[in-house]
Amino acid sequence: MPEKNIRLEVMQAIEPQVEGFMDSFLIPIEDIWQPSDFLPDSEKEGFLEDVRELRGDSKELGYDFWVTMVADTITEEALPTYESWLMDVEGINQHDGKKNGWSKWVRAWTAEENRHGDVLNKYLYLSGRVNMREVEITTQHLISDGFDIGTDRDPYKNFIYTTFQELATNISHKRVGQMAKKKGNALLGKMCTIIAGDEMRHHLAYREFVKTIFGEDPSGMMLAFADMMKKKIVMPAHFLRESGGTIGTAFENFSNCAQRLGVYTAQDYVDILRKLNTYWELDKVRSLTDEAQKARDYLIKLPERLERISERMKFPEDQYRFKWVEANGMV
Repeated sequence: MPEKNIRLEVMQAIEPQVEGFMDSFLIPIEDIWQPSDFLPDSEKEGFLEDVRELRGDSKELGYDFWVTMVADTITEEALPTYESWLMDVEGINQHDGKKNGWSKWVRAWTAEENRHGDVLNKYLYLSGRVNMREVEITTQHLISDGFDIGTDRDPYKNFIYTTFQELATNISHKRVGQMAKKKGNALLGKMCTIIAGDEMRHHLAYREFVKTIFGEDPSGMMLAFADMMKKKIVMPAHFLRESGGTIGTAFENFSNCAQRLGVYTAQDYVDILRKLNTYWELDKVRSLTDEAQKARDYLIKLPERLERISERMKFPEDQYRFKWVEANGMV
């Protein structure tokens, strides 16, 4: 049977479980936090005073911090790209008139993710620490340029990607929150920490999707996992650019900044892979084809190999001057 047909059959076979995944890993809309829970209340008399306090707390945060905050926000704001990409994945069907569990998941996941860019964008605007027009231009470019994460319409590869990426964003938001709290900014610290909590729940869900597929099609999933790691997991904002720039020119400079700050590092990439290898118990997967056996051997050895590479990596110490932040004259 062609590989594509096998994937579609597996997606259809486990679709009845999606409702349970939603109950386990998503929070009812009426119960989950909303951006207004963290931001000054514009209906209250003390709104302007609260904004002044927010702006005052923001002055202690340095240049690299704000660059990272902006890039994290833009990444979250490009959500329309991610939803449209996932809706086109094999087995995720919103066109046949039926209540497809997978498309229901994508919409519900998107709805939770949407709050992240919303609250971060509003915070940046109120902080007065960044050039919002430049941020908005970059966001529009990122959505307009789209992205290519090397997954095509393959559900196996897409779920590997989202499992990896959700944990990466959890790490980034959590560390940004810790840095904000350390500088005395309790509000921003709490905001980023709770966003990180959402990302962790989403990571656990996609991680479970992959585990379930391993039970249905172990060789197919093993090969998909190895293929994604050979290509490398690119960040969703890898096409990032500033006004007047070309696609991807801003991403490397942002990555260097995040590495310097310790928000997301090459070592984190290795650690995520090691955790996934352990959780999916690659060494215990049975009924593999010869090709899939080789893929497993590659995956099991890969963390040590990447560890050696990460130890040799060098990152520039010079701060690139982003248009998003430089207008405020921060150092």
